[in-house]
Amino acid sequence: MGLFRSLFRPSEIIGIAADTLEFALSASEETHPDEYMGFLRGEDARSLGLDRDGTVITDVLVIPGTESGPTSATVRTNMIPNDRSAVGSIHSHPNGVLEPSDADLATFGRGTVHVIIGAPYRRNCWKAFDSSGESRELEVVDVSLPEERFFDFDQQDIDRELKAEDRPRW
Repeated sequence: MGLFRSLFRPSEIIGIAADTLEFALSASEETHPDEYMGFLRGEDARSLGLDRDGTVITDVLVIPGTESGPTSATVRTNMIPNDRSAVGSIHSHPNGVLEPSDADLATFGRGTVHVIIGAPYRRNCWKAFDSSGESRELEVVDVSLPEERFFDFDQQDIDRELKAEDRPRW
């Protein structure tokens, strides 16, 4: 039963990587006076060298076509990938208020942690919430983030794919 539970129970979010938080603070400041919005991805804490169980937020995924203004940000839901490492959302409040609005609460259904960043976008200008909008603790963790490998293939991989496409399919 333990294995079954661990396969289907979401891992506890234990923190956010310091570099990920710095990225979001900077992006929020650059977007000001409009809201900034993205989705959060996490990695297993042990894979990041921590001697703890749980998940650390390591990435902010910005959705193409997101529209933002001074009081809201709207995401085209058809552009949100079905991502198994997604853990929540992040957005800014240019007015500096670090509490979720009714509109925020309506979007908190996806994921287990939601971060609001407020002007003036300093290291202490953010707060984390659960899906119900209740404030929650989220430790800032100093870890080395894995190198991005978006285009992690070479010419041999491409040639192998092309040959596979040439084979007859039954």
